[in-house]
This record gives sequence, structure tokens and C-alpha cells, in this order.
Amino acid sequence: MASALPPVEDLSYEQARDELTSIVARLETGQVSLEESMTLWERGEALAAHCAAALDGAQARLDALGSD
Repeated sequence: MASALPPVEDLSYEQARDELTSIVARLETGQVSLEESMTLWERGEALAAHCAAALDGAQARLDALGSD
């Protein structure tokens, strides 16, 4: 699975969020193997961290604008 996907750091916030939403939906079905679940979980963790970093960066920019 992961070999066909773009690196997380190359994704926009929106792309990462959408992929993360898709991964959560797949995991919630319970219809994936344990090995695939682990792969999806690891990708999801990376996507969540990427999204959090993007949001933190946006918040920092807003805070900087507010202090001017």
C-alpha cells in the first residue's frame, strides 16, 4: 500500500486530511487484516502529525499577524 502513495510531506493539508479520513473509515469497518491495519495505522499517524504541523504553522502566522 505505502509504496504507491506519495510521501506524507508532499501532501497539502487538505490531501492529508482527506487520506486520513479515508484510513479511519477503512479501519472502522474491521474488514482489513491485522498487517494492513498496522500499515494503515502508521500512515494515519504520519498524516495526523503532518496535519497538526500545518495547523500549528497557520496558527503561528495568525498570531504573528495579530501582534503587529
